Formats: sequence, structure tokens, C-alpha cells
Amino acid sequence: MTTPKQTIQSGRAVLGIEFGSTRIKAVLIDENNAPIAQGAHEWENRYEGRLWTYSIDDIWNGLRDCYADLRKNVKEQYDEEITSLAAIGISAMMHGYMPFDKDENILVPFRTWRNTNTGKAAAELSKLFNFNIPLRWSISHVYQAIIDGESHIKDIKFLTTLAGYVHWKLTGKRVLGIGDASGMLPIDSTTNDYDATMVEKFDSLISSKDLGWKILDILPKVLLAGENAGNLTEKGAELLDPSGNLQAGIPLCPPEGDAGTGMVATNAVRQRTGNVSAGTSSFSMIVLEKALSRPYEAIDMVTTPCGSPVAMVHCNNCTSDLNA
Repeated sequence: MTTPKQTIQSGRAVLGIEFGSTRIKAVLIDENNAPIAQGAHEWENRYEGRLWTYSIDDIWNGLRDCYADLRKNVKEQYDEEITSLAAIGISAMMHGYMPFDKDENILVPFRTWRNTNTGKAAAELSKLFNFNIPLRWSISHVYQAIIDGESHIKDIKFLTTLAGYVHWKLTGKRVLGIGDASGMLPIDSTTNDYDATMVEKFDSLISSKDLGWKILDILPKVLLAGENAGNLTEKGAELLDPSGNLQAGIPLCPPEGDAGTGMVATNAVRQRTGNVSAGTSSFSMIVLEKALSRPYEAIDMVTTPCGSPVAMVHCNNCTSDLNA
């Protein structure tokens, strides 16, 4: 039987990193999916300019500190250094708004899922699509910014989520797991891609604005669980591990949202299974056999990491009061 020390030595361990609302977690697992080491970094969102956000420095300083804590624990437990891994996966709080310009600079501070300034946009899009579009979804954020006449809109070259952003910087790939992508724009589970009819409707809606882009021009490519999502670059390895011990070339899985993380962690990915999550927000999910026949305001439609439709009921507040 392979020991955790041998698994780490041979580069067969798998690293998962999750950006939660109050804590960034790193977990190292062996070939049997058993956890063998972990690291963590606590952080808090900021309320700035009437919006909830985390700064770019918060993201990278937090990631590096979390990984350094993992390295420290591996050294203490096994007297080993992590140099190579079988794979890496990034997950993070779903939805939100991270728009970037042609020089890869973020155009406005990251707007998280907690923001509720998108009421007008969400209502208009829900009616246009005949599909419930929640306040926190990326399409609500971008359309609200268009409605509000925000000056940065014409400069958007790429729009992604937190998991998609971190993955992009580690690999150079502008991709997103289908579960997280379903919190950007509705997914058609028969094609496992953004819903083509809704894409067309949205482009028609904004055509008079002369923005210089259509929605698919700026969204990440949708990937399913198990598909190749790129490899850790030299620059990415340095971002994650400034000590220089971690080598480039490690494959990464498609970046996912925290809903997908919860489904996998609770073994609720198959159709007719479900789970409940109690975190900073709370939500319950049931994996469906087919899409709902009509929209329901209380039900958000997302997907599993392999593309099955999921009915989610979500509430913004859950454990914050308990934590306090």
C-alpha cells in the first residue's frame, strides 16, 4: 500500500483549492481520494462603493498564504516538499462579475455574488429569456452595468468568475467548468454550452449600444468535468508557489463553482440526487432528469460539473450570524 509520503514524493497527489467566502482552503488527496494534507487562509470581503468585493491583492496573497500553509503541513507531517502533482483543481464562489480589458487589467473591482444592485437587469432578462435569472449571475451584472451606462463596458475583452480568473492566470486558458458557467449565462443541457437562443436574444437586446462585442466574444469557453483545461505554466507555478519548488506542466481540471464542489463532495452528481449546503449562503439542490417546463422565481437553474440540469434554491445569508 502506497503511503502518503510516497504519494507526495512520486507526484501522484491531487491538489484542490477552494475560494470560499470566508476561507481559502487547499486539500491534498491521494490516489484513493483520501485527504492527506491541508492548508487554509482566512479572508473577508469588503464593502466598498456600495458593493461587496475582494481586491486582486486579496486573491493572490490569500492563495499564496493558503498554499504556503499546505506546504508547511506537508513538511511537518511527512518531511517532504511538493514539487509535482497529478492534477490541480480550482473552485470558488459562483457568479459575480470580473471584467478585463485587452491588457488583462480588471476594469472594476470584483463584484461578488452577494451584491443585489442588479434588480432591474435580472427582471428584464428573466422576462426576455422566459427563464429565472438571479441577481448574482454574471449576465445580470454585465447588463446592469450597460443599463447604468458604466464607462468600462466598451473595454471588456473577457468576463469570468473568480474560479475562472484564478485558473486563467495559472494556465493561460480562458475556460470554465459548465457548473460555474451556468451561473454566468443559462446552459442548454442538450448541447452542454451556453443557450444559443438566449445568446441571440441578448445580443439583439444590446445591439443598439454599439459596444464592439457580442456576449460570446467575452465569455469563457465551457468545459465538462474530465476535459483538458490546460496545464500549470511557469508563471502560474510562481504565482502559486513563490518558493520555486512547484514545477510547471501539471494538468488542471475545468475550474468550477462552489455549487459543483458541494455536489461532488456530497456525492450528489447523479440525476435524482440532491444536497444541502450551509455556508455563508445556504442552498439546496436537486439534480433533474430534464429542464423545468417553465421558470419559477424561487428556483435557479444551474448544472452539475458534467452538465445535468440542477434546480437550486438559494438564500444569501446563512452562517454569517453564527460565525459572528
